[in-house]
Amino acid sequence: MAFLKITDASGRQWQYDFVPSTVCSIGRAPDNTVVLDDPRASRYHAHIKTGDDGSFTVVDGALINGQLRRSANKVFVNGGPHLEHQLKNGDRITIGASTLRFEQQAEERTTDVRYDDKPLGHTQLLISANDVMHTVLHGKTEIPSTSQAASSPERDKVLEALQRKANILSALYEMSKTLGSVFDLETIFAKATDIIFRSTPADRVVALLAEGTGKENPEDVVLNPIATRARDESLNNHARKLTIGRTITRKVMRDRVALLSQDAASDEQFAGVDSIVSQGVRSTICAPLVGESRVHGAIYADRLDPFAAFKPDDLELISAVAAQTAIAVENARAHERLAREEVARANYSRFLPEYVVKQMLENPESFKLGGVNQTITILFADIRGFTRISEHAPPEKIVNLLNRYFSAMTDIIFAHGGTLDKYLGDGLMSLFGAPTTTPEDASNALNAAVAMQRRILGINMELRQEGLHEIGVGIGLHTGEVTVGYIGSERRSEYTAIGDAVNTASRLESNAKGGEILVSDATAKAARSRYKLKPREPISVKNRQQPVILWEVDWQKASGAF
Repeated sequence: MAFLKITDASGRQWQYDFVPSTVCSIGRAPDNTVVLDDPRASRYHAHIKTGDDGSFTVVDGALINGQLRRSANKVFVNGGPHLEHQLKNGDRITIGASTLRFEQQAEERTTDVRYDDKPLGHTQLLISANDVMHTVLHGKTEIPSTSQAASSPERDKVLEALQRKANILSALYEMSKTLGSVFDLETIFAKATDIIFRSTPADRVVALLAEGTGKENPEDVVLNPIATRARDESLNNHARKLTIGRTITRKVMRDRVALLSQDAASDEQFAGVDSIVSQGVRSTICAPLVGESRVHGAIYADRLDPFAAFKPDDLELISAVAAQTAIAVENARAHERLAREEVARANYSRFLPEYVVKQMLENPESFKLGGVNQTITILFADIRGFTRISEHAPPEKIVNLLNRYFSAMTDIIFAHGGTLDKYLGDGLMSLFGAPTTTPEDASNALNAAVAMQRRILGINMELRQEGLHEIGVGIGLHTGEVTVGYIGSERRSEYTAIGDAVNTASRLESNAKGGEILVSDATAKAARSRYKLKPREPISVKNRQQPVILWEVDWQKASGAF
């Protein structure tokens, strides 16, 4: 079984399961297999084909009319550009600001581990994660006096301690050079594992990454092995079958300590702990990945020789490597989050006011499909006689007019706390009270409508100076209960409102002449209007038995009352 874990530029996450003997197309166009809401993705950006041997290959571009057309912004796999790449488990595909992680399940998966929950007792050696660097690098080393200098054992002991610290510093410096600009988790853990194998006698190293936000109870945190390596090929098959003791991982995660357990088979605390005793593991080190914001996981190392053991020096080095790795993991997660938020902010700022965008970024769950029922005010606006105008003006001037009109109207909607739902040809639909309702929604919508009409006066002055026809805009407002939320499919969805109130607002707008603002009785009662309202003939609306009572807003005169 193979699948993609996808996070597109908007922050939406989902999974695509590969179907045998089919091609998976990826891009912005709605007919792709994987549709990305990402302005930097091409319409048909890439595709993944399946080989007869069960392999999967990602290819930059798509076959269009028999020709392979490459994407504009390339396809990156694990940080590097590739025109074609055979995928391996864990590979990360980057398209624009979207990431697609390829995962392929085999018969034996490193994530299938058994945990035991036996309580921990005495351990042979612990180092607090907060004191790692002080303990490892700044521990006091006694320098022998002149009278002791001739003592070879004392001198050798001091030199050995200094050499150990030099080795750790060298390893950490090597890691910092490599990881300073690396934001790929596989690369980070591969480097950490390599240094551990070169600097300690570990036979197996497992990198464990914690799921969730970091606010969970440490007892409930799920740790997923993201990388498992054995020292050599002869140990690899055996190492992949071994399990991990949750008694150790829970303690280091909860207490933020690095733990060294020697001779586990004879240590009283591990009596009956199958995951260690039955495997013959006599020596285990586990160090937490402690960042500023949370504990990101742990590095778990063990010796598979029942007659071999780690030394305290090994605990110090692995703890130091874990501390450096934690910084790299936190940077990688922050980089990914910021990149996603940057694109999401750019996308949603086109349709939503800044405070709403901020709420959405702080609450990613709001990106999921689903809706809620709430009372809002819907505003429709449309240019009257636009077809006639477009027939007598060059296309570039028409496009310029629409851009000028929509930019001005959108700024006004945002300034009054509204959400731009969509553009409808030469018209638009906006919501006041979604996603967050306030008592002022109807008033804000009415004031926005007045500001829009007044701005049209200025636009018409500009059009006259350019020798173009003036425009008139009809606006309709209605307040009522609708369903608002992300509506559509997992492949493509949009934030919108549906319901009878939306249809009523649209009908009011269609009855408004250029320069008119028509509001329903529901909006008139909900809004604290400072403008005079003139009664209009009620109109019939589909699916409503009673005619809708109408009011026209005398927006050129303010009554002074609120």
